[in-house]
Amino acid sequence: MQRVFVGLVLGMVLLAGLPLGVVWGAELKVMQTQKVKDIAVTLLSESGQWKQGKNTFVLEFTSASTKQPVDVGKATLSTSMPMPGMAPMLAGATLSPDKVPGRYLGTISFPDSGARQVTVAWDGPAGKGSTQFSVSVR
Repeated sequence: MQRVFVGLVLGMVLLAGLPLGVVWGAELKVMQTQKVKDIAVTLLSESGQWKQGKNTFVLEFTSASTKQPVDVGKATLSTSMPMPGMAPMLAGATLSPDKVPGRYLGTISFPDSGARQVTVAWDGPAGKGSTQFSVSVR
């Protein structure tokens, strides 16, 4: 019975396109951390960077003072890349709440490399807020 359960879980992970490291808790590297009032917003991934193509990542919200998880409710992450003489290239991430409040598993795809302006927004029990920062896609 346990073998069937493990097989089902692995099958769902593969169908969802999430790497096993993100699901099973591999060591994640911090890509960026921003503090907004008492909330620390941290973007993490296995490699510590985004690359061209499909990427998986973890977005965490913690108390800047106590380092404890903070339930922010609905969270979004989007990126833009300014293009001289053209409209900016936009990309939105798909976020799914993890078992821990304030932690989200995400996926995002980029057609090419370059610097992206990342916007993270939230609205929930911890209040409403947003932050912006820059991340390079290699």
